[in-house]
Amino acid sequence: MGNIFRNLNFGELNNILLRIVPALICITIHELARGFAAYQLGDMTAKNQGRLTLNPIKHIDPIGLLMMALVRFGWAKPVPVDMRNFKNPKRGMAVTALAGPASNFILAFVLMVISAVTYRFMPGSAARLIFQTAGMSISLAVFNLLPIPPLDGSKILFSFLPDRVYGQLMRYERYGFILLIALIYTDVFSGFLVGAVEEIYNAMADIVRVLARL
Repeated sequence: MGNIFRNLNFGELNNILLRIVPALICITIHELARGFAAYQLGDMTAKNQGRLTLNPIKHIDPIGLLMMALVRFGWAKPVPVDMRNFKNPKRGMAVTALAGPASNFILAFVLMVISAVTYRFMPGSAARLIFQTAGMSISLAVFNLLPIPPLDGSKILFSFLPDRVYGQLMRYERYGFILLIALIYTDVFSGFLVGAVEEIYNAMADIVRVLARL
């Protein structure tokens, strides 16, 4: 038993935890925001299924969580939404979809502000966790804004289409994940995503630095 513990790579285990924990935080905020937006617009589905919660277990998609831990881009178990409960179904669906990425951008910005205020007193591990969570939150937002079904970006884009076309496209959203997984592992696509995340992260960091000087 002693040999087993001596052979364990605790540094790598620590790195995995520093990816898993931020991923859990980011997907929980993302899905809670979507469910709450739908609830505010008149759809009780998420509330009735217990998805308006900060319990990450309720929101985990194992494959999506693994993807976030490994390549920083992934997904959660989608909050159920019944667009028939919205007064304007397409607009309600678009607002609900937008709520998830918006919450991730807000989370990232708040974490950067916290780190800027407390960095002198914060242990290195805590600071690393905050930076990792902020970066992953931006990654989740950018990834979900892609206009590829079933990601949030597709629902936002499709809301501008005629009803007949909208209904046809929504039927095929389940097949979009096959395309997404294939795209993630292409250098051009993954490079584009990483570049977009870095630009947004740096822009937010610049804003926080300006605010810190005020």
